[in-house]
Amino acid sequence: MKTLAYSFYGLNDSVQRLVGSLLPIALLLGRLYVAWVFFKAGLTKIDDWGTTLFLFEEEYSVPLLSPEFAAFLATFGELVFPVLLVIGLFSLVSSLGLFVINIVAVISLEAIAPAAELYHVVWGLILMGLAMCGPGLFSLDKLIRARLRGDYAAN
Repeated sequence: MKTLAYSFYGLNDSVQRLVGSLLPIALLLGRLYVAWVFFKAGLTKIDDWGTTLFLFEEEYSVPLLSPEFAAFLATFGELVFPVLLVIGLFSLVSSLGLFVINIVAVISLEAIAPAAELYHVVWGLILMGLAMCGPGLFSLDKLIRARLRGDYAAN
């Protein structure tokens, strides 16, 4: 019986190592997907700024901010943070910034369709994972961190 348990745990460990080796690819795909979603939303906002301002004045109830400032911040965040996320630069700030934008988007709408709410939950979970795990192997953050550690080691 002990041998069978060892075999199962050995198999489990092997599969865990295989899945773990795919983490850098999963983090990259998560970054690309979320960045694409938010960047596209930012492009839509700048495409028709008049409509964007109207929506922030009439439809969205962003707490504590004027509609104009909220529209500017949302658009800025949706255009800048995704670019940083794609290249993996300042990934923690970018993922947390988009996480906040995502939360504000959900709470600022009086009524949100269940399907849309589900998308926001998925995006939030991906962003939370990126904030917790970091951008992964394929990122400028990783390259810069390795370079800085190398430079510190040389001094």
